[in-house]
Amino acid sequence: GDSWGIFTFLCAALCNLPALPALNCTEELGAGQSIQKTYDLTRYLEHQLRTLAGTYLNYLGPPFNEPDFNPPRLARAERVPSATVDLDLWRGLTDNARLAANYRAYSRLLCYLRALDGQAGTAELRHRLGHFCSSLQGLVLSIAGVMSSLGYPLPAGPAGPPASPGTPVAPNDFLKKMDDFWLLKELQTWLWRSAKDFNRLKKKVPPAVVTLRLEARGF
Repeated sequence: GDSWGIFTFLCAALCNLPALPALNCTEELGAGQSIQKTYDLTRYLEHQLRTLAGTYLNYLGPPFNEPDFNPPRLARAERVPSATVDLDLWRGLTDNARLAANYRAYSRLLCYLRALDGQAGTAELRHRLGHFCSSLQGLVLSIAGVMSSLGYPLPAGPAGPPASPGTPVAPNDFLKKMDDFWLLKELQTWLWRSAKDFNRLKKKVPPAVVTLRLEARGF
């Protein structure tokens, strides 16, 4: 009867399903998501550095831990990558140029911070520096991922500071502390500016989208 006919029709339809294309939903992890993760990491590092800098400056003692201490930048500190570039000039750079500058700067800053980690006088401070270095290493890798997702090559040359056997050692304890002070100060400025860079960049690059892909079954 009618019920048998409907059952026969359904069986025939089910038998033919393997020949039909299957509708699969896949999420493409593109540049937008990579940029968002890098932005989130810069903000996390900003927050983390505020606590670390306060602890380290207290370890250095006065005048480095005084709120109004603002010394001129010494020539020795120029080996630390400076973030004190005119903002209009910085914004006038291409996305590729800014990303490359961020990648090079954090790679070098990471090397200097690891040196601090080995010199810190307390176990707690070494632990905090080690944790921060691990997070900063993640930022370097994340920036590399953003550049790759946008089709930009990584900057040529060594990621860390130039291997110069003649790099002068601070002649006294005060100048050594001054080097440490400027390292933290420049790192704070880099992270502040990088957060703004990635916030602008994520507005230019659309987020990851969900796409529908047809795959033929049985082929």
